[in-house]
Amino acid sequence: MNDNHYLYCLEGVADISVPNKSLILPSLENLASHYGVTNVYKTCDSLEGLEESLSTLLYEDRHFKDYSILYLVFEGRGNQITLDHYYYTLEEIAEFFEGKLTGKIVHFANTMQLDLEEESFQYFLDVTGAKAISGYGNAVPVLSTVLDNLFFALYQEYDEVTELVEELFRQRYALCKSLGFRLYY
Repeated sequence: MNDNHYLYCLEGVADISVPNKSLILPSLENLASHYGVTNVYKTCDSLEGLEESLSTLLYEDRHFKDYSILYLVFEGRGNQITLDHYYYTLEEIAEFFEGKLTGKIVHFANTMQLDLEEESFQYFLDVTGAKAISGYGNAVPVLSTVLDNLFFALYQEYDEVTELVEELFRQRYALCKSLGFRLYY
C-alpha cells in the first residue's frame, strides 16, 4: 500500500485550561517519529468542546479526507464515553458523524471498554459509513498505547482490516488477549 494513513486523536480531559500531563501525547510523538504516522492531537473537557472539536474536524479541517483513523481517548463504560459527568452513547456519536466517516476506522483507547452487540456496531457502521470500529473489552490498569501504536503502524501496511488484525494478533497475541482487543467491521 502506498498511501499513508493519518490519525486524528481527541482526548477527554478534566479541564483544558489546566496543562495536563497526557500519556497519549508522548505516544503519538513516538508514533510519528518511529512509524512515520502523521497525527493531530486535540483535547476537550465538555460535551460542547467535544462537539466543537468534531465540527471543526468535519467542516473546517482541510485534511479531514486524509485521516484514516479517529482515535478517541475518553473515560467510559457500557459503550458510552464520559465527559464532564455526561454520558455520550455510541449511537449519539454515530448520529453526529452521520455519513461522514466513509472508509475510516474509529478506535477507542482502553479507557472505555467496548463490547458491542451486532446490532449496535452495525448501526454505528451503517450510520457513519465507517470502515470499522475498534477498541478493548477488558478493564486493565495499563493504558493501551503500546498496542494502539502497533495497530496504527500496521495500518500503514495492511489496508484490509482482517489482515491487519491477524498481523496484530500474530505480533502481540498475549497483549491483544489481555486487553481484549476488538474490531467490528
